[in-house]
Amino acid sequence: MKIDLNSDIGESVDRSSTASDEAVLECVTSANIACGFHAGDPLTMRHTVEAAVRRGVSIGAHPSLPDLPGFGRREMSVTPAEARALVIYQIGALAAFAHAAGTRLSHVKPHGALYNMAARDAVLAEAIAQAIVEVDAGLILVGLASSELPTAGQRLGLRVAHEAFADRRYEADGRLSPRGEPGAVIDDIDTAVAQALAIAIRGEATARTGETLRIRADTLCVHGDRADAGEFARRLRRALEASGVEVRALKR
Repeated sequence: MKIDLNSDIGESVDRSSTASDEAVLECVTSANIACGFHAGDPLTMRHTVEAAVRRGVSIGAHPSLPDLPGFGRREMSVTPAEARALVIYQIGALAAFAHAAGTRLSHVKPHGALYNMAARDAVLAEAIAQAIVEVDAGLILVGLASSELPTAGQRLGLRVAHEAFADRRYEADGRLSPRGEPGAVIDDIDTAVAQALAIAIRGEATARTGETLRIRADTLCVHGDRADAGEFARRLRRALEASGVEVRALKR
């Protein structure tokens, strides 16, 4: 049993979440770094890349819709051409900071509304995958397990990583429960760790409405914007390894 442990980090301005990110980076194996469209700025991006490099954590771009006020969680109407351009722009920005730090990107994981829209919209998913191919076909595309996003990546010849979530509830059809639904975010660490173990070991989770879901997971997400993100990451990694799961990074 092997799985990657990833986190969305660098999601601040002027490095205001540095302490939390540093704690998370001690425990995860892959970092998805905000590229400025939903969070982050050039100084934060550079600092976060350098912090990940110091710990040997794989670095990925975390592109978003252009939505700083809404933290990238509001759906917007974008054409395939616009989506491709947005993703290329953001990958390029983070790739430059990675190059300056003596490394390169390993993966791309869309953020928030862009991620969820692409999980169900095959045309948008293909636009994102095509953007990655145009920048660097060696990058891994991370998307919601068994959704349109990894399907599009595979169709275009990319390596993909099917992602599951430790601290988010699922709907019966495998979608993430909308954040506005009661219980959509699992705040209790023990409950979230238990869900992560069930996914990593048995390939299953319990939907918000009680159904048992089969979930393929190559990587598990720890949300870096949780107030207890560092403690959550520590306990999750400890529990995975104690259960015989090898935690390893997404590698090109």
